[in-house]
Amino acid sequence: MTGQVHHVSHPLVQHKLTLMRDATCPSSDFRRLLGEISMLLCYEVTRDLPLESTPIETPLEPMMAPRIAGRKLVLAPVLRAGLGMLDGMLALVPAARVAHVGLYRDPATLQAVEYYFKAPPDVADRLVLILDPMFATGHSAVAAVDRFKARGCREIRFVSLLAVPEGLAHFHAHHPDVPVWTAAIDRQLDDHSYIRPGLGDAGDRMWGTK
Repeated sequence: MTGQVHHVSHPLVQHKLTLMRDATCPSSDFRRLLGEISMLLCYEVTRDLPLESTPIETPLEPMMAPRIAGRKLVLAPVLRAGLGMLDGMLALVPAARVAHVGLYRDPATLQAVEYYFKAPPDVADRLVLILDPMFATGHSAVAAVDRFKARGCREIRFVSLLAVPEGLAHFHAHHPDVPVWTAAIDRQLDDHSYIRPGLGDAGDRMWGTK
């Protein structure tokens, strides 16, 4: 971990990410692997959730047992690639609420443009996990966090598959209070703002489009 960036270096995460990076990985495997990595990232990003004791009856005796305290999480995939991370997260926290953030990158300015937003009415009272596989320029990440902060959210975490130093620097210049969990911090952005070495366009590889 460096500052507000948590690099998840678990061997299973790194192995599965290598399989995803391979240009010969078919869409079906790419989607499956992204779901598996997302489940492992969910384990890491929720490891400090508060617990409370509650009375239960085991088959043998009563006891006080721990359970997660407070309101349920909100999972917020950034459309469209973020949808590939949702099922893996929901596999671990099936009761989580789901928000959707629609953003696209203007090809001329590289700025994020919002076209859709939907969140639970009490989202401000919940921990929000924003999901987007590719953390490139950081513009979409900033825009997504801006939107949730405008709704009054105070607890926000960002979860990605790949990030680059310049994108993380841009993001934390705007939101130094929001931590990022990522499976890899790649070398740099190229002249077209693609992550290098990267894995290509996550949305296209996930859905078989170009």
